[in-house]
Amino acid sequence: MVTTETPLEAELHRLAGSVPDPELPVLTLDELGVLRGVRADGPNKVTVQLTPTYTGCPAIEAMSHDIERVLHDHGVAEVSVVTVLAPAWSTDDISTEGRRKLEEFGIAPPRPGSGPEGPVPLTLSVRCPHCGSTDTELLSRFSSTACKALRRCVACREPFDHFKEL
Repeated sequence: MVTTETPLEAELHRLAGSVPDPELPVLTLDELGVLRGVRADGPNKVTVQLTPTYTGCPAIEAMSHDIERVLHDHGVAEVSVVTVLAPAWSTDDISTEGRRKLEEFGIAPPRPGSGPEGPVPLTLSVRCPHCGSTDTELLSRFSSTACKALRRCVACREPFDHFKEL
């Protein structure tokens, strides 16, 4: 069943979606693709559906509090943020704008179409967000967050994070 957001729900979605991700503040929750839906349950009562980037993501609590704060600040008295695990989040959920912002911020975005429904990439190269070279090397499978790896460009020698494909 397909449901359509009312104009009020669309505005509440816009507000909740504008919250910055606590681990990647260059992205909003909407650009990251973790905001799944907003439902007006009655006068001044809203339910927000949020999917973590992975089960046990420590940022989900901060995201929930930030959404509640933004909606309370806009007059919504009762906000319920619920975690939705299915369908699971994948890096394919990151918007085009989100991918652009990651790269502009110096983080190599995940390759498109590499999530659970997409094709397996034929190349293992990761493009350097600084110079564009694909001659990069893996320094560590984990970086500042579990969803990123630390890489270095062989061409320009700059280290950078790579948002891993999920």
